[in-house]
Amino acid sequence: MMKTIRRLAVMSVFAFLTIGCSSLATTQNTLNVEAIQNSEIMNLNHPEASVFSAGQPTQEQLTTLGNSGIKHVVSLRPASELDWNEQEYVESIDGVTYHNIPIDGAGDINPVNAASLQSLLKSFGNEPVLVHCGSSNRVGALAAISEAQENGASTDAAVEEGKRWGLTRLEPAVRAALSE
Repeated sequence: MMKTIRRLAVMSVFAFLTIGCSSLATTQNTLNVEAIQNSEIMNLNHPEASVFSAGQPTQEQLTTLGNSGIKHVVSLRPASELDWNEQEYVESIDGVTYHNIPIDGAGDINPVNAASLQSLLKSFGNEPVLVHCGSSNRVGALAAISEAQENGASTDAAVEEGKRWGLTRLEPAVRAALSE
């Protein structure tokens, strides 16, 4: 009787681990990084395993992202910057959600918006996500501030991290926000 109970317990643990590992493998296998990288999205970066940053993707590129395993699109662009409804388009792609944190210029490069972006990214767990703005500059700016806030990075180290995400022209705004 004890032998049977032990055998059932071992089999249950094995089944649990097998199911857990196979679902993890399925999540990882559904992300087609090569297709995403070949989609020619402006200023595409891959700063974290399940996170991409970029400039504004086209509708065709958004479809490619969805077909390649991206589950979330986060736009840092205000609606006034687009002449089409990105949210409607993204939400028409099966399995992809749309999120917006409108960053309307250097004045919105601040710790509050950086924390909002990091909180949103953390809420996705390891699900693949694209964060974009017009050029990836605002994405990198918020990533730089987050690096300083969350990891205590020096200003120079935070700026370097921001550059991995796409920071360019907003570097002075980042440095100003970090000096406050």
